[in-house]
Amino acid sequence: MAEPEQPQNTAPSLQVRAQYIKDLSFENPHSPQSLFSATARPNIDVGVDLKGQKLQDDVYEVVVMISARASMDGNSVFLVELSYGGVFQIANIPEEHVERVLMVDAPFIMFPYLRRVISDVTRDGGFPPLMLDPIDFHQLYIANKQRAATPEGS
Repeated sequence: MAEPEQPQNTAPSLQVRAQYIKDLSFENPHSPQSLFSATARPNIDVGVDLKGQKLQDDVYEVVVMISARASMDGNSVFLVELSYGGVFQIANIPEEHVERVLMVDAPFIMFPYLRRVISDVTRDGGFPPLMLDPIDFHQLYIANKQRAATPEGS
């Protein structure tokens, strides 16, 4: 008697294969004075960018780049720049949805880990830990798509 065929798993999946610091920079340009002279909370500007690339069939790298600059009275207090990478394997996701999964879902998975790196490095730099607010990667994805669709100079 023949073995019954096993049903194939056709559920969509996104698996984390690896997460890592790709590049990390911390600048404390006015230390040690900046560590003792802070009388007010600095202004913090945060920038976020995303990149993705296919590594092989169904395996992709996603890199979240975060820069955070703290300034007070026009002077830089610190600057931290992090490129945090993840390797993801996807299965059973329609091609038209892959980009959104990589630019929204993958960074959402990575965010708690890169947030901890930023927090630790600012603390290790002598400042209170910088706890990044959650990032709406879906809105960032939509804004980037709209910006790409707008002709230059419009």
